Amino acid sequence: MNTDIDNLFKDKVLGHPGGLFVLFFTEMWERFSFYGMRVLLVNFLTMAAIGYNPGWEWSAENAGALFGTYAMLLYITPIIGGIIADKLTGYRWAVIIGAIIMTLGHASMALETELSLYVGLALLVIGTGFFKPNITSIISEMYKGNEEKKDGAYTIFYMGVNAGAFFGMMLCGYLAEKIGWSYGFGLAGIFMFLGTLQFWFSGNLFGKIGAKPAKDKENEAERKEGEEVEKQNPFTTLDKVLIIICSAIGLGYAINDPMSKIAGVDIFSAFEIGGMQGQYVAVLFGLFLFLILVIGRILRYAPVIRDRMFAFIIFAFFTVFFWLSFEQGASSLVLFARDNVDRALTGNSAIIFNIVNTLLTVIPLIIISWVLYLLWKKTFYKIPGSNIVLVVCFLFMWALVGWMIQRDFNTVAYDVTYQAFETRGQDKEGNETITYRAISEQTIVPDGANVVDRKVSIAEPITFQVGDKVNIIAKNNEETAFGYLDDDRMELSMANAEQLEKDDHRIISASITEVKDNQVEITVSWFSILNSFFIIVFASLFSKWWESKYNPSAATKYALGLIIMSIGFGLLAWGANGVSGTMKVSMIWLILAYLFHTLGELCLSPVGLSYVSKLVPARMIALMFGMWYLAIAIGNKLAAVLGGQIENITKEYNLSTFFLIFTIVPAVAGVLVFFLNPVLKKLMHGVK
Repeated sequence: MNTDIDNLFKDKVLGHPGGLFVLFFTEMWERFSFYGMRVLLVNFLTMAAIGYNPGWEWSAENAGALFGTYAMLLYITPIIGGIIADKLTGYRWAVIIGAIIMTLGHASMALETELSLYVGLALLVIGTGFFKPNITSIISEMYKGNEEKKDGAYTIFYMGVNAGAFFGMMLCGYLAEKIGWSYGFGLAGIFMFLGTLQFWFSGNLFGKIGAKPAKDKENEAERKEGEEVEKQNPFTTLDKVLIIICSAIGLGYAINDPMSKIAGVDIFSAFEIGGMQGQYVAVLFGLFLFLILVIGRILRYAPVIRDRMFAFIIFAFFTVFFWLSFEQGASSLVLFARDNVDRALTGNSAIIFNIVNTLLTVIPLIIISWVLYLLWKKTFYKIPGSNIVLVVCFLFMWALVGWMIQRDFNTVAYDVTYQAFETRGQDKEGNETITYRAISEQTIVPDGANVVDRKVSIAEPITFQVGDKVNIIAKNNEETAFGYLDDDRMELSMANAEQLEKDDHRIISASITEVKDNQVEITVSWFSILNSFFIIVFASLFSKWWESKYNPSAATKYALGLIIMSIGFGLLAWGANGVSGTMKVSMIWLILAYLFHTLGELCLSPVGLSYVSKLVPARMIALMFGMWYLAIAIGNKLAAVLGGQIENITKEYNLSTFFLIFTIVPAVAGVLVFFLNPVLKKLMHGVK
């Protein structure tokens, strides 16, 4: 009997060992930092270099290429991290090493230089490789002999994941958009650091659990009586060669895609055929070799195992289509929310939103703080350092939440007037269009241009009077939204203009013409928290559905997930129909889209992970999970590449056409997998 496990279960919190909640909070802070940074990256890279909150002014295509490679590698490095933990470090040290590396990555990104950005992303990829697979492995080891409690444990742990994502995107996004990017990136790093300390100081609670595993001959080759002995299928020399070639091509493409777009260096240029870029030719060749490798190995298994492996491959294939649509939430939907969604609420609407947002933030924080209190009571004398760090984290969190709520309730809208000149043109249908260019001290007004007074609304937690002179600057390239420039922001704008050798610093003189009602401008990142919120709301409902007599087949769940996902994008396509120029889309369409995307995720994502463990032989589970995450990695890369085309497709066609792509693709995939249901049932040989 493992006495360390026995000791853990002596000090229970909500029916589970206190160690589970140590891991809950460790994962929560890691997800806080991960999603807090993730929701900022594309927004920061594509924001205008001179503006209210200046970024780097990259194209959406270039930003998508970089983010896609980052997201892709995040799902590949855990395979390596898991192997290192198994062979060398053990799970706990792997988590600590990963957390330290990720902390350094966040610190690097907060510097906001090009070199520090690349170094930071690389460190985050490496750190995630150590952290992600091993913290869940600790849970699995903790519950040996208590298998009946494992489902509940992972459910609690999953709540930590979503709580971290929720607060990370909300608070990091708010700080970044309202104060400055470095504050958002920096906050993510601070909580990653504190989470690392919290886990470090908790070592006494776990004993030898998660330590470097020792060889236990008694546990080797345990089989139930009468269990079929699986035929061994060692890797041949050809298998190993194909693995090396496919890995080299995949890694080469991941690096080359952003490098060729951003730096103009293309290592695959020699492979160009018939106008197709060399990197895509190489990828297609790599996929062909990969299919030969996979099919060749599967055919060497016993018939039942072979069929189940083919079923696994089919599910993995359709998983790619799900994630290439779902992960638009990290790229194109961020840009859509920023540039095309009406996020300003005034008067009663602003008050209602502030109340709802306060409840949405405070109630979960109260619940999690209560869990911390219970953990403190049970474990303080064993791990006082860990508990003290957690208290510091939550005091900091409460201070940030209080500041955010107070700021939003005290933000007032003002109408300001500034001068601009007209520019006339034509849209795609030949209709006359009029755009306005704000006039700064350095703006050269064309001869004969019609100069007019323009009125725009700004919202700040500052008191102004009618007639006050203020300096404003555009928040976007279209100059449809403006923000107030205090001394610090004005200094930054002028410094950026000088550094970039721009002739116009775009600082505009304006006058306050009317004091209006309370106003709130919803941050771009706020919409991203809806996924975590909807998961928390609906996860238990779907869990009960899967446990009922109405539990559908695996293929049907996949079909539902893909089709429900497509409905979300269909609503966006409908809502964006006819939108052009400075027109804005109601935020209700984006909220509904996130709702349907989450419902689709609950149908497909947990189910997929479950069927990996059911269909794959036990001795191959680690390898096949690696294959599964490879499919997700491909989906993430494709999502960012396609999402990066939002500007090009919108310019050539319209927004509605862009969203129709992600309506049609998952819908077709969903219909196909639904009709494959009889085939999949046969291949699964009774697995449900």
